[in-house]
Amino acid sequence: MTHDDMKQDFDALLPGSSTEAGASRRTALKVALGVGYAASVMPIAAQTAISTPADGLTVGDVHFDVNGFQVTAYRAAPAGKKNLPVVLVISEIFGVHDYIADTCRRFAKAGYMAIAPDLFARQGDPMMYGEMAKLISEVVSKVPDAQVMGDLDAAVKWAGANGGDVAKLGITGFCWGGRITWLYSAHGPVKAGVAWYGRLLGDATATSPKHPIDVVGQLKAPVLGLYGEKDSGIPLDTVDKMKAALQKGSAAAQKSEFVIYPDAPHAFHADYRPSYRKEAAEDGWKRALAWFRSHGVA
Repeated sequence: MTHDDMKQDFDALLPGSSTEAGASRRTALKVALGVGYAASVMPIAAQTAISTPADGLTVGDVHFDVNGFQVTAYRAAPAGKKNLPVVLVISEIFGVHDYIADTCRRFAKAGYMAIAPDLFARQGDPMMYGEMAKLISEVVSKVPDAQVMGDLDAAVKWAGANGGDVAKLGITGFCWGGRITWLYSAHGPVKAGVAWYGRLLGDATATSPKHPIDVVGQLKAPVLGLYGEKDSGIPLDTVDKMKAALQKGSAAAQKSEFVIYPDAPHAFHADYRPSYRKEAAEDGWKRALAWFRSHGVA
């Protein structure tokens, strides 16, 4: 993955950055996934950040083995229920922080088991980084797509053994996670995907040999792409190229769709950032739930 690919997650950051002392406070506070925010995104826009209560839900960390490594994931699900439809929630490059955990709880309130795996754990903790260049070079650029696919496979297996109905499996992700949503929809047993402003084209690298436009022929599930017209990191001409490729792809690819939100920037769903656009975010959320329902993930 290139520097430009990952820079997108920083396009909408709030002013200011965390000091080393801030990172130390994060270390002291981190007792579980979904606690606090990455140092890179401090301070938080508290006036717009959404907080979803956990009442009626089972929430917290779960663990599963992948080739001897214990992957941790944040899980949220309606308490006491089984055979739940499952949604994999894939984070931005900042990891599984409060915003991602809250998104999982929103899905759980809608009747889903939502699982957000910590896909960066082998390479480092994105929450600790206040400097973009170091986060990219020391963590994110070192995460192979193949590793991510394997971790998501293991998350699906865990869900199936712990109250989830993996015959009703969906995936959604934001920016870095949006790109992964497209890739996993060509790899895993998903019924539908929802990609929020994930990069579609890119150069092949050792860790990221293929990008969404390269796997349209292998898509196993239709993907709904939710993108912003004013996203400086994802030009609309790349969306047009993806649309054209999808029409020549698999049956699932041909059922994929895009929604482009006028005047919306990158990360318009991220309610803790100044990039947040309430109307677009709420409409996208409704469309995401409807997309899952209409494709058997409910």
